[in-house]
Amino acid sequence: MQAVILDRDGVINHDSPDYIKSPDEWQAIDGSLEAIARLTKADIKVFIASNQSGIAYGLFDYNTLYAMHKKLHDQAEALGGRISGFFFCPFLTGPCRKPNPGLLLDIANRAHIDLETTPFIGDAMRDIEAATAVNAIPVLVLTGKGASTYKSGEVPAYVQVHKNLYDAVDDLLKQHSNH
Repeated sequence: MQAVILDRDGVINHDSPDYIKSPDEWQAIDGSLEAIARLTKADIKVFIASNQSGIAYGLFDYNTLYAMHKKLHDQAEALGGRISGFFFCPFLTGPCRKPNPGLLLDIANRAHIDLETTPFIGDAMRDIEAATAVNAIPVLVLTGKGASTYKSGEVPAYVQVHKNLYDAVDDLLKQHSNH
């Protein structure tokens, strides 16, 4: 396992049906930044793959998105974590918008990682579908939309399910150390 790819809203930070529109609204979920730091300390790269349709809807601009990502990066870095890349899709349709796998393929191509050994941790069916489309390892967390996604009955049996990002990373690191 060279890398882990994370969805952002609902996985790293609290989500909102009204979108996360500013750095002030961006609030980390307990344990998520520590989980990123644990991956970094295990020499595993962390990438973000996030739909950001709020840009297309005019709810915030690129500079605001970058400010949110800087807040995430700075808070993770304070704990010893590092984000190796932020990949996002600001469009309502197209190959980069999950469940399409464009973001994951872009990460794999730019970072030279093997998606078949890369977990993609998300909280929605679109994350599971994007991971499955490129043979990445789909992992569902029950934060954000995760609990309702799990209760929908649509989550395939092969998908690992965890309470939150910290627990998911804990399990991945145990699996990684056993190989």
